Amino acid sequence: MNEIVRYQPPHADVPTRGIKLGRARPGVFGVLDIGSTKVVCLIARIESDGTPRALGFGWQKSRGVKAGSIVDMEEAERSIRAAVASAEEMADTLLKGVIVNLSCGQPESRTHNILWQVGGRAATMADLNGIMTEGVRRTQAEGREAVHSFPLGFTVDATGGVDDPRGMVCDTLGARLHVLDAASHALFNLGQCLHRCELEVEEMVSSPFAAGLATLVDDERELGAVCVDMGGGTTSIAAFAEGRLMHTAQLPVGGWQVTNDLARVLSTPISHAERLKTMHGSVLEAAEDRGEMLPVPMVGEDDDQIARVPREMVVKIIRPRLEESFELLRDRLEGSGLPGEMRRRIVLTGGASQLIGVRELAGRVLGREVTVRLGRPRLVRGLPETASGPGFASAIGLLAWAAGEGKPILELVPAPAHTPGLLRRGLAWLRERL
Repeated sequence: MNEIVRYQPPHADVPTRGIKLGRARPGVFGVLDIGSTKVVCLIARIESDGTPRALGFGWQKSRGVKAGSIVDMEEAERSIRAAVASAEEMADTLLKGVIVNLSCGQPESRTHNILWQVGGRAATMADLNGIMTEGVRRTQAEGREAVHSFPLGFTVDATGGVDDPRGMVCDTLGARLHVLDAASHALFNLGQCLHRCELEVEEMVSSPFAAGLATLVDDERELGAVCVDMGGGTTSIAAFAEGRLMHTAQLPVGGWQVTNDLARVLSTPISHAERLKTMHGSVLEAAEDRGEMLPVPMVGEDDDQIARVPREMVVKIIRPRLEESFELLRDRLEGSGLPGEMRRRIVLTGGASQLIGVRELAGRVLGREVTVRLGRPRLVRGLPETASGPGFASAIGLLAWAAGEGKPILELVPAPAHTPGLLRRGLAWLRERL
């Protein structure tokens, strides 16, 4: 797979350290967050002050999607079409393409240290192209495709901390690259599904990265913090430091497992288990929970056959599952190689983070030295309050990306004209035949 590098020089008024700001998306655009529990479409434009304004909003219960991946093409197509149609009607705009979240294909982070021989001359754009291409080549394994490639810094001979080495004379140019890749077949299925919806994939943005852009404050991204997006089918992680994305990971647990536990143990329909979790879900035990009885319809029984269970029982079903989730999170962070200082700041977001007591439980499992807070996405003008909670962090983060936030000085982008990857080859094949 051949790739090209798009270079954007830093704006004179923007520091090269800290939060990276790239060029904002011109005109009206759409973003699409395809999750395991819901599909969200936002249509927006970037205002003169650099912030997005929502023009249209639509969401639909997700079908045909499991753990972020397409498992039923027709069901997923219907959910996406419904969400997009609602947003288009509100914005009075017809979308041809969207910026879409990446949560499928078991995305993985890889960090590469690359040494590039310059030979005593000034480093050029061709050298940077070669370094970035070498990083992607190393990342590629069978059936994987690079989605993001972020330079974490360059070294000019023995001098480190260089953000843009062009024009600097050196013998050896070193680079530390963070590459995020995913399974090519999963990307192809996602692209095919969107093509069936008459939409092009304009850009892909990692879901936890987008959630971090929406919920972390500038100091957290600069000093180091981990955003944990607790979604319906997965829990995803994005670690930031020095204003950059440093690491991502994904755990196969989410709010759906909590709902499923409630439905199985209480023998109640899944729809009611979801309602129980939303209305009465908690991981904190209280004395009054024993006396509070909750109505629970039984699977297969008539509507008037209602059992009653103490709220204490609901808490005892939910708590072990979330404890397990945070234990998996703790183990994954400890094995990530991230500095301990970065791992001590945790920001929880996503729909499953709204259960009562989640913050306290996370702090207890992750350790006393860890600071945990609940992150709400920033407010977006024109977006209804119902779409402004933690469950919409990833979608709002896609708007932030479109506004130019979080984009590195150098970013690898696919070159469709040169030996495209599996996703782009598949889309080209579809266009020729449909």
